[in-house]
Amino acid sequence: LTPRVHKLASKGPPPRTGTSMSCCSIGSARAPGVVRPYSGVRPGQRCQAGASSAGAAAGGGGGASNKMGIAAAALARRAWSPATRLAVAARVAAGPSLAVAAVAPSSSSGACVGSRVAASWGGHGRGYASNVFQNQNSRLKAVAEASETSGGKEAAAVEVVAPPIKLLTSAESEDLLKIRHTTAHICAMATQKLFPNAQCTIGPWIDRGFYYDFFYPDGFSDKDLKLIKKQMIKIMNKGYPLRREEVTRAEAERRIKELNEPYKLEILESIKTEPITIYHIGDEWWDLCAGPHVETTKMIHPKAFDLESVAGAYWRGDETKPMLQRIYGTAWGSPEELTAYNTFKAEAARRDHRKLGKDLNLFSIQQEDVGGGLVFWHPKGALMRNMIENFWKDLHLARGYDLLYTPHVGKLDLWKTSGHADFYAENMYKPMAVEEEVYQLKPMNCPFHVAVYKDGYHSYRDLPIRYAEMGTVYRYERSGTMHGLFRVRGFTQDDAHIFCLPGQIADEIKGVLDLTEEILTTFGFTEFEVNLSTQPEKSVGGPEFWDKAEGALKEALGVKGWAYEVDEGGGAFYGPKIDIKILDAIGRKWQCSTIQLDFNLPARFELSYIDAENTKQRPIMIHRAIFGSLERFFGILTENYAGAFPLWIAPTQVRLLPVTDAVTPYVEETARRMRAAGVRVDITSHERLAKLVRNAEKAKIPVMCVVGEQEAKDGTLAVRTYADGDQGVISVDDVIARCDAANKGKLEKF
Repeated sequence: LTPRVHKLASKGPPPRTGTSMSCCSIGSARAPGVVRPYSGVRPGQRCQAGASSAGAAAGGGGGASNKMGIAAAALARRAWSPATRLAVAARVAAGPSLAVAAVAPSSSSGACVGSRVAASWGGHGRGYASNVFQNQNSRLKAVAEASETSGGKEAAAVEVVAPPIKLLTSAESEDLLKIRHTTAHICAMATQKLFPNAQCTIGPWIDRGFYYDFFYPDGFSDKDLKLIKKQMIKIMNKGYPLRREEVTRAEAERRIKELNEPYKLEILESIKTEPITIYHIGDEWWDLCAGPHVETTKMIHPKAFDLESVAGAYWRGDETKPMLQRIYGTAWGSPEELTAYNTFKAEAARRDHRKLGKDLNLFSIQQEDVGGGLVFWHPKGALMRNMIENFWKDLHLARGYDLLYTPHVGKLDLWKTSGHADFYAENMYKPMAVEEEVYQLKPMNCPFHVAVYKDGYHSYRDLPIRYAEMGTVYRYERSGTMHGLFRVRGFTQDDAHIFCLPGQIADEIKGVLDLTEEILTTFGFTEFEVNLSTQPEKSVGGPEFWDKAEGALKEALGVKGWAYEVDEGGGAFYGPKIDIKILDAIGRKWQCSTIQLDFNLPARFELSYIDAENTKQRPIMIHRAIFGSLERFFGILTENYAGAFPLWIAPTQVRLLPVTDAVTPYVEETARRMRAAGVRVDITSHERLAKLVRNAEKAKIPVMCVVGEQEAKDGTLAVRTYADGDQGVISVDDVIARCDAANKGKLEKF
């Protein structure tokens, strides 16, 4: 990769705008679909330091806040000797990997190392730097050339190696897991000190924090959370040791009854093994717990945790049981990590698809009038969905798939044969009687595709057979678990099922991987995390089948050149699978695509084909979904682009902004020409120009065209894009041609 570098001026402070350089490590600058470890650096992230305190800025014009670089610059107000006075500023932020580096002098040559890159103006001279950031083995290398202007001396080149602050999950760091687990216990201890009537239930660690559930009918206010946090800090500062104790079930029961903790008693009853483990915080408080924990409460930094919110949660997730108060918190190894997490959280909130869906009028979920988890696609969202579906269908037809449409309900007997009625019942709606038969809303499309296959005669020469469907399914989700488009009750799966010979598995899997890469990269997702899940302890099919199936999956991944992690024993009982997670613009991982081999359904439904010896054989079945859920993928897409969708898929591509009514005929004729060419365009008027532009910016319209009398006379448009600002005056034909090229080439920008 070759970053574009902007050399700062040799004299005077750097200007505040137009002086940034792009920091590209992934994205459009490299071949799509390359699977490699996530580095935390993405194109378009903005890095800025104030001119009064910084000598350089690294970054592009992306969506991160301009304030991100100010903190880094403020760290650098130190006294430098004239010979080593440097100005180096850098900040790459917005995501689970936040890179911040600091410059510290180490010799008269100007060489410096550190964990943060900052900037300093000082003494009687100024230093200026040009920075090149390159990603190398998940590190950021800042190369700065600084000149000392006061005495005409030249400082040597400076290299700063800055490992990024990576926001690790509990699964990725046992140290953080212990910190978060212990902080959850401290939260419970502090809460019971302040609110003695609060009864404890469970308090696990989660990805980037923890929660603790209490039975406390009065509820906790924001003021209560502040009091609890203060009490937690007192507990941390006292340095209580954490001690593990093993007791008999009878002794644990006796102690719990003494405390009058009925929920803990229920938890004890669910523990089937002995001895029972208890963790003590000093001699002040204890809890049923298997661990692990830190050694003392002083190991939790009082400025590296926070209590974030309180919410309701049913005991055991059962709506028939009491409502509990759930306190959410986060905990980290250092205050810097907490600051980075808060920055990431604020950026994630800005991208929340639920808010953007409402602001941009894309979709709604009308809980009160219609019901939770049921999605209404508004005109703009429906238009985007239609484009996504058409793109998907065209690719599948080109790859030899046959498209299906199947019913939304089927006889209950079908689901008994498939096994869903026995093994998936808790996720299914209750059956419904129709005359003398019982029907079931479909939770999956698989049995229906099997029914289509079974309806015909198949020779080995016919295989592979590939069926694909945008099929709507319905699954029961508890009200407390639903979340925007990410978890709903009715959704559309981009399901496909391939029926093939055992010897065709590797080629078919390779074809699915190629198709997955093409689809995901077209939507801007170029970083994947791949997992291969193998035979679990309980499974159907003999070891020979499993060995061949797993070998075929590994072979396909090897041919594809994709690195992957093996999840030993993590496969479904009916076959091994490949799971693909995508990384979004701020580094979050999203489970998306799944490729699953199935030995079970072909046997349950007695599927067959006739081989070369004219005998019946059982085909192999491959389940696969690339989007997973169309609704969920749309939510991910919305958050990835923060609502500023790529030009090719934006619901409105161009907005015409007439300055006066006199140009209305020209504007309407221009809109007609654009629509005829397949450009999605609208017109807004009757407001001051500044407001028209502001409204278009709020709507995240990719291309805004201002039309005055001169433009009408010349047959041109004054073009401004959401991504890159003013583009100057461009002919109507050229605007149409660029939009047409974006539509045909699936381009992100104008």
